[in-house]
Amino acid sequence: MTGMFGKKSGPALSVLAVILCATACQKEPEKIVVPDVFRVKFTTSQGDFTVEATKAWAPRGIDRFHELIRIRYFDEARFFRMIPGFVAQFGVNKDYDVHDKWRKYFIVDDPMKDQKNTRGTLSFAQSGPNTRATEIFINLGDNKVLDEQGFVPFAKVVDGMDVIDKFYAGYGDLRPEGKEIDPGRLEEGTNAYLIPHFPKMDYIKRAVFVK
Repeated sequence: MTGMFGKKSGPALSVLAVILCATACQKEPEKIVVPDVFRVKFTTSQGDFTVEATKAWAPRGIDRFHELIRIRYFDEARFFRMIPGFVAQFGVNKDYDVHDKWRKYFIVDDPMKDQKNTRGTLSFAQSGPNTRATEIFINLGDNKVLDEQGFVPFAKVVDGMDVIDKFYAGYGDLRPEGKEIDPGRLEEGTNAYLIPHFPKMDYIKRAVFVK
């Protein structure tokens, strides 16, 4: 009996050793440390612009922005709301399935600090308390009214503001303020809706960290 047990235990012990080794050898998921300050270069259909994000301005907003840049969320995204003197808005992913997932991942609001929605600053769009997700706007003017409404800036354009000013604005605002862009179809169709209906709309080719 002892001999038979010994023959059977060999393979069993070997399998156990492999399992234990595999478990022990697995690497811990890399912990992402978001820098206090970092820059992102946006390459667009009109040229390049660079933004500098500052964690102290809006820690939760910065964490989300950093995450979206890491997964290349904004690549091929359209500037679907371009209102001269007011805002240039983007943040709807090119693929509906991706957009539908991320638009539900709300983050808790950051408190308003000393930063204001002045020309060149970036803030997350929101429809109420704790509803920031992926959509972002660049202030094209000094928008005090957005300060009063609780939109918290998290970054600023440090190079290429002239590029942003060139984005096509002929389609106007979203309905009902505007006449052409249907916000419902935008949310449900993303680029499949925007590209054929609004071919002049400028877009982000890629957005990557500046090393």
